[in-house]
Amino acid sequence: MHSSSDPSAMSLDPRPAPDRPLVESPSPTHRTAKLGLVLALVSAVAFGGSGTAAKPLIEAGLSPTHTVWLRVAGAALVLLPIAWKHRDAVLRRPGLLIGFGLLAVAGVQACYFAAISRIPVAVAMLIEYLGPPLLLAYVRLVQRRPVSRRAMAGAGAAVAGLACVVEVWHGLSFDPLGVLFALGAACCQVGYFVLADAGREGDRPVDPLAVSAYGLLIGAILLTAFTRPWDADWSLLTHSVTMNGHQLPALLPALWMILVATVVAYLTGVASVQYLSPPVAGVIANLEAVVATVLAWILLGEHLGTPQLAGGALVLAGAFAAQSASSAKH
Repeated sequence: MHSSSDPSAMSLDPRPAPDRPLVESPSPTHRTAKLGLVLALVSAVAFGGSGTAAKPLIEAGLSPTHTVWLRVAGAALVLLPIAWKHRDAVLRRPGLLIGFGLLAVAGVQACYFAAISRIPVAVAMLIEYLGPPLLLAYVRLVQRRPVSRRAMAGAGAAVAGLACVVEVWHGLSFDPLGVLFALGAACCQVGYFVLADAGREGDRPVDPLAVSAYGLLIGAILLTAFTRPWDADWSLLTHSVTMNGHQLPALLPALWMILVATVVAYLTGVASVQYLSPPVAGVIANLEAVVATVLAWILLGEHLGTPQLAGGALVLAGAFAAQSASSAKH
């Protein structure tokens, strides 16, 4: 993304502000915009299944931090061939890859788990998903690009919907340090989209596959020091776990968490930013919370109430508003 320092360049557009695209950038074709939307949706659905897959493992005795390490380290191992194929990326954009691994992988996970150790999960999730509005603020204030009213309204609707999905009013409590950690996770989520977009910029662009592979590899190394995986009882993976009253091999949710909720989620999420602007991809990512809630309803027997259904509709409406703000010209 290229920022403009000439304010007059933004005043020549005769269109009213609400109908402008989300960000003043080269317009994708209708086909690539649709591809980006599909990739972002696949990423949100894949990410949304992580909690459903992780919960049986945690209930069987694997700690949350060790579950996160298994997820990231397993995905990094799967993507090692891609990392090797794109090894030249380490020399071309080392700062980008380290930043992605630090913020988009290790930072989000570490801050989120530190937050839920001090404040309710619902509150932490809601604060973390302030990332898209923060991303819009970054685009407007730091990159000095215009942001449409429709995009702002979409982000606001998505956040309000998330508050209903997680039923935040059932667990309100204020712990300054816990809130600070959750805000840290939100800021790291902004880094995910900004760095994914930065990979395609400049005279040394990096393939999104390489960004994902090295980000997960670096994140796994950082999380190893943080989680101490050698202290875990990994024999749990050879036993059975319970999911909604049914017994199944522990390896099944573990493999789903690694291959779908991490490998597929990161690959499609980073690739989607190549076709959509980061703010649009960020707002669509809010669907992850809706998917997580629906999957928990179907697979874990955690029933949805009327506020959650209404909140899910709000998130969908917000994501649609943000996406249509980007593609209004097409």
